Amino acid sequence: MGKTEFVIEPGRQDIVTERTFDAPRETVFRAMTDPDLIPRWWGPAKYDVRVEEGDIRTGGSWRFLTSGEDGEFNFHGVFHEVSAPDRIVQTFEFEGAPGHVCLETVVLEDLGGSTRYRAVSVFQSVEDRDAMVGEGMEEGSDEGLERLDALASELARRA
Repeated sequence: MGKTEFVIEPGRQDIVTERTFDAPRETVFRAMTDPDLIPRWWGPAKYDVRVEEGDIRTGGSWRFLTSGEDGEFNFHGVFHEVSAPDRIVQTFEFEGAPGHVCLETVVLEDLGGSTRYRAVSVFQSVEDRDAMVGEGMEEGSDEGLERLDALASELARRA
């Protein structure tokens, strides 16, 4: 439905990501948090994704294993808050750069049949944020959110 928009201001430690999905908020939340659905949208399509740990609740944790022709890239974090269907606060750490953790808050806003997604990711430093951007974070996130949009739309049509 929408285009992913990124706000990456010089000298700041955060990235704001926004997109509007053509599906109800409850459906988007389900697609984002169901361990069986996560591999269908998380990250670029060129990678196979396996949810090794998906305890998606306040106090739970997650670990996703991604692999492709160019190697294996794993990620993990903990959930500080999971409030269905409108808010998730979690950490995000790429295991290839241990100790560089970001805190992400996702808010899903009900727009009456569609959903506004807004994520604010706060990094430990401007340098960490800039390194993530330099590694292609925008392209990978955009592709993943496009895939999430398609999945949520499919689930909404079947409901």
